[in-house]
Parts: sequence; structure tokens; C-alpha cells
Amino acid sequence: MGMQEPTFLILTALAAGPKHGYGVMQEVSELSSGRVKLRPGTLYGALDRLTEQGLISVGDEEIVDGRFRRFYELTDDGVTALEDEARRLSHNAAAATARLKQRPA
Repeated sequence: MGMQEPTFLILTALAAGPKHGYGVMQEVSELSSGRVKLRPGTLYGALDRLTEQGLISVGDEEIVDGRFRRFYELTDDGVTALEDEARRLSHNAAAATARLKQRPA
């Protein structure tokens, strides 16, 4: 069974490098063309879960304008999981496209 879309998008958002929570929220919205909008509680719950699963880790922490920022990054296991899921989705999309081409006109 594959990943849920928000998990896939969070990992994808972190694929290019570390981001803080708000940056992840913005990137997920952009990647999904605005379809997926994570609220802070949902996002941080997911980030905690992904950290516990070893797919991401906490990198740097800093205070900016009096606000605490924690940066998250993919682990090697996270990279592997994202690669596997991207391959699975690509395979499924190719299969669907091939079947649609077989439909009678």
C-alpha cells in the first residue's frame, strides 16, 4: 500500500533540502497546485510521525524574529521511501494511461 498524498508531498517538499515547518506548508501547497493545504496541527503531527519512523530528522534549530524554527530534512530511509513511492505512482499512472488508450472511440 502506498503513502497518503500529504506524506508524499511533505517528503517531496524536503527532497531539495531542509525546510522549516512553514516552508514545508508552503511547498506542499505549491506542489499540489493548492489542493493540499496543511494546517499547523496536521503538519506538525505528520512531521513528528515521520521523525519517529526515521524518514526525516530535525536539522538546525534557530530563533528568527523571536520565533523558534526547527528545520527538517530527509534521512537516507526517507529518500528511499520517496523514490519507491514515486516509482510506484509513475508505474500506476503509466498503466492507467495505457488502458485509457485502449478504450474504444
